[in-house]
Amino acid sequence: MSNVTLTVQGMSCNHCVNSIKGALSEIGVDGRVDLQSKTVQVDFDENKVNLEKIKETIEGQGYEVK
Repeated sequence: MSNVTLTVQGMSCNHCVNSIKGALSEIGVDGRVDLQSKTVQVDFDENKVNLEKIKETIEGQGYEVK
């Protein structure tokens, strides 16, 4: 299992949090979104999904991963 914290630009409300959490759960990733710090901490199995896919999933919701 791997754990990484990503900085995500463009989050401003609880809808943003739910959007990101929902998208991540669809690819089997547990994400903890912190609106205050604009971060998403993810736990993922590298054998099932890679970091690039996680970033693409978040960006697909309209946010920018730094």
